[in-house]
Amino acid sequence: MIERIHLEIIKQVQEKGSLTAAAESLCLTQSALSHTIKKLEGKLGAKVWEKEGRNLRFTQIGDFILKEASRLLPQLERAEEVIDQFVAGGKGSLSIGMECYPCYKWLLRVVEPYLSEWPNIDVDVKQRFQFGGMSALLNHEIDILITPDPMEREDVLFTPVFDYEQVLIVTSGHKLINKAFVEPADISNETLYTYPVDPERLDIYTDFLIPAHCTPQTHKTIEATEIMLQLVAAGRGVSTLPKWLVNEYMDSLTIKPIKLGKQGIHKSIYFGIRQSDIGNAYIKGFLELAKSI
Repeated sequence: MIERIHLEIIKQVQEKGSLTAAAESLCLTQSALSHTIKKLEGKLGAKVWEKEGRNLRFTQIGDFILKEASRLLPQLERAEEVIDQFVAGGKGSLSIGMECYPCYKWLLRVVEPYLSEWPNIDVDVKQRFQFGGMSALLNHEIDILITPDPMEREDVLFTPVFDYEQVLIVTSGHKLINKAFVEPADISNETLYTYPVDPERLDIYTDFLIPAHCTPQTHKTIEATEIMLQLVAAGRGVSTLPKWLVNEYMDSLTIKPIKLGKQGIHKSIYFGIRQSDIGNAYIKGFLELAKSI
């Protein structure tokens, strides 16, 4: 009853905001688009949307179909890509999703040799997801999810590929500079810069501050790593990043890493792939290359 064209129309109407714009994006006339939906409504025996002046309001059924379109269309598109790859003899694309801001610089180390080893595979990297990284992976919007926080699922395999230590970063003249390690209370009077991620997903909070019932004096979010480190170097506050990344900037900025707690905070980067893709040669190739870098 419901066909792909119905899903595409409803998705485009929601995204474009009007029947005219949706029809144009789908290379249809507005009358053809309206006729297609009216025919569907006739089969359903219910309206998909209602007109309110110049605007459209989805009905409950329309909202349900829209949600299904958001889930099913990426899967259909991915299925077509895979089929095209079989037909083309190995040509295709690898879509990578990232839930780790500082990992992008590390990922570049993997992408460069991968492109040389797999000349027929294009690589795309996504850092923003409408419903989160795991949903993007399960809905086939991406093929690999890179995250420091794996979730156990039977249909997804998470593999650790890179170990690192999370450290505090201070400017060279900071009062904490000579400490072998810092305690949570040491950050209570500091301005803490982090990436724009919920505190409950930040290691500095979950593994360090919250267990000690401590909070920074001020918490500010910065998206760009370079700007964050420049603010720290200027004495505006402190931050936390992987030690390997801090080491790459120490020659150009007056910053220093300090261990978080006596034992430190040690983490791993994981690659998540769908169980159904374990046998995919070029996905497996990317995973093996990442583990060797």
